[in-house]
Amino acid sequence: MEVGIAYDLKSDFLLPPGSPEDALEEYDSEATVHGIARALIANGFAPRPLGGRRSFIEKLLADPPDLVFNIAEGFGSRSREAHVPGVCEMLGVPFTHSDPLALAVSLDKAACKRLVSACGVSTPSFAVVERPSDIAGISLRFPAIAKPAFEGSSIGIRRSSRISDAAALEAKIGSLLRDYRQPILVEEFCPGPEFTVGILGNGEGVRVIGVMEISPRTGSFEEFVYSIEAKRNYLTEVEYKVPPDRPRDMLEKVEAAALRAYRALGCRDIARVDLRVGADGEPKFLEINPLPGLNPVTSDIVILASRCGLTYEALIGNIVAEARARYGI
Repeated sequence: MEVGIAYDLKSDFLLPPGSPEDALEEYDSEATVHGIARALIANGFAPRPLGGRRSFIEKLLADPPDLVFNIAEGFGSRSREAHVPGVCEMLGVPFTHSDPLALAVSLDKAACKRLVSACGVSTPSFAVVERPSDIAGISLRFPAIAKPAFEGSSIGIRRSSRISDAAALEAKIGSLLRDYRQPILVEEFCPGPEFTVGILGNGEGVRVIGVMEISPRTGSFEEFVYSIEAKRNYLTEVEYKVPPDRPRDMLEKVEAAALRAYRALGCRDIARVDLRVGADGEPKFLEINPLPGLNPVTSDIVILASRCGLTYEALIGNIVAEARARYGI
């Protein structure tokens, strides 16, 4: 069975001068594509690189594979992660991971929060700022955190993103609007422990891989931000705890909230859900990534899965197996 790999590499893009230095953080490296290819071979499949954007479409039209393994982030809009699955749907080519709607709504942090909240998942109070004049209408409690509304991989999130007063909020929002040219999500900061939950499956077969706590190695936990600096220096700045040393009832609530969010958004095959405990002691939904990073060494869901006894090859094999079962191929 031939499995084509859809992807976008950092090296595929040339950004204009003045772009934020983390603008390409979501995009993959050749190491990730090679790792997935090796894992596919280990599972008995024949991998073929397809790339992304126009090249992907041309290759799909000329010679479609039996299945597309999709890790392509897309480019240029809040619906960019829906581009590759949209093309696959239109051409009738089976693909892994979620459908275009789930991917598009999940990348829009505010739309995602509104949807999961309507389905009973608790999320921090938040507001969306599209222009500086919107700041006057914000009535959130401090501390707060501000981040670009349509990004992943902690793009635009720094240690300084935790904000303690109105003046700092105004300055932070001004710089984010200028640098990222998109609406800014502002939400009340959760001072409790942060968790990420790996989920696999579809329908009645949806299950939690495991829960991982993300803790700072130094500094106050109550002020910890899982920032882009922390992710880039994860070996020295953060500690990943699997399983977390937390009360079982708390972890059960974390798992339940993650599963409810996964189902509410109609995710498929795999996703990673990020939550943090609020001042009231209850887990709050932060965001979901139905296209989680799959770098064989550094990606959160890979680290989580490995510490739960699931090898990289088995993780990739499970994603493909779930997709094949959905399509009956």
